[in-house]
Amino acid sequence: MIQNWLLRTTKFNFALYAMAAAFGTYFCMYAFRKTFTAAGFEGLSLGGIDYKILLVTVQVLGYMLAKFIGVKVISELKPRSRVVMLLGLVAIAEVALLLFAVVPHPYNFIFLFFNGLPLGMIWGIVFSYLEGRTTSDALGAGLSTSFIVSGGVVKSVGKWLMVDWGISQFWMPFIAGLLFVLPLILFTYLLNQLPPPTAEDEAERTKRQPMTGAQRKAFILEFAFGLAALVIFYTFLTAFRSFRDDFANELWIAMGYTDKPEIFTQSELPIAIIVFIAIIWMMRIRNNQRAFLIYHWVLVGSCFLIAGSTLLFQMQLLSPLPWMILVGLGTYMCYVPFNCVLFDRMIAAFRVVANSGFLIYVADSFGYLGSVSVMLYKNFGQPDLSWLDFFISSSYILAATGILTVLASVFYFNAKFKTTQTPIATIANQSA
Repeated sequence: MIQNWLLRTTKFNFALYAMAAAFGTYFCMYAFRKTFTAAGFEGLSLGGIDYKILLVTVQVLGYMLAKFIGVKVISELKPRSRVVMLLGLVAIAEVALLLFAVVPHPYNFIFLFFNGLPLGMIWGIVFSYLEGRTTSDALGAGLSTSFIVSGGVVKSVGKWLMVDWGISQFWMPFIAGLLFVLPLILFTYLLNQLPPPTAEDEAERTKRQPMTGAQRKAFILEFAFGLAALVIFYTFLTAFRSFRDDFANELWIAMGYTDKPEIFTQSELPIAIIVFIAIIWMMRIRNNQRAFLIYHWVLVGSCFLIAGSTLLFQMQLLSPLPWMILVGLGTYMCYVPFNCVLFDRMIAAFRVVANSGFLIYVADSFGYLGSVSVMLYKNFGQPDLSWLDFFISSSYILAATGILTVLASVFYFNAKFKTTQTPIATIANQSA
């Protein structure tokens, strides 16, 4: 019944429905992943490693491994397998949180690895419902706001459970997950009602299909330099974004905000709205080559925003909340395109028969490897440096790296467009 209505309704109504279903699904998933970061785990350590750093690192290791696995699994995923895989993976993650609560400290840390491992596949599954459509920019923007908003909201929920309900920091992640089980099932059902892309979608954005190993290799070789430049930046970006997200509690405490659950949502909600509007506006650009290059300049501008706002904060010209919003805005104006529209536009621009999930997971696998490296460096290389000072230094490093690598990518792909006289849609077919 729902599918029939979606096939008959207007493009605007379809986009609203798809956006809501995808947003709700991924939003609920975050409750199983990020609520533990609202806890401080103060005074706990294991083997000389701060316990919270250990928990974040172990979960990210699982998440990172999922991204490497996902390069194959997500790129080959068939539509009929999506819903069962999605719900099954989240169920495994919730069982891991239960074991994290039941098994005593410090032996429970390993279960966050098994929490992160299944959840690392969820983004690719959800976005596979949305890519390759004329409205993919809007749908991707709507989906991406879910991890901006949900990151703050689920930490507020976690803090609320501990402060107002007295739930321990070890049981809180599992209890928070239980609150979102039924909404997750509902939104997943709604998402699974989406019909496949239409002929019009395929004409404008190319047909999306599972990829073989040979097709993936051919794609990487064809665009090696540009992809390498983007992935280098994304590695630094993911590490920075993860640090800001996972240690937001420590950053806010360092700036004088204690026991204020609402601050997480207050800092993230404006970012989500602005990023969503910006990417919706970009949907108006029908020329895929032009849109792909413009997204590069958005990345460069966002890097300047991160560095500039940090400098103003250090000069005491910005207070903590506006600074965290501006740094977050610059971060997510870079991060969101990577996770949806940037690679979707690239595939459409070069008329390659492929899927975005493959490229997203290539970037993510290295991105989360960078996150693990940053966690270990903070604990062993800069143990005496405060969370806030480390974050400020990282802001400048990210901005400089981003400007250099993205400019290199701009020049490469601009030259690639000029030298490509015919569509490259045969890349995938030649290696099939």
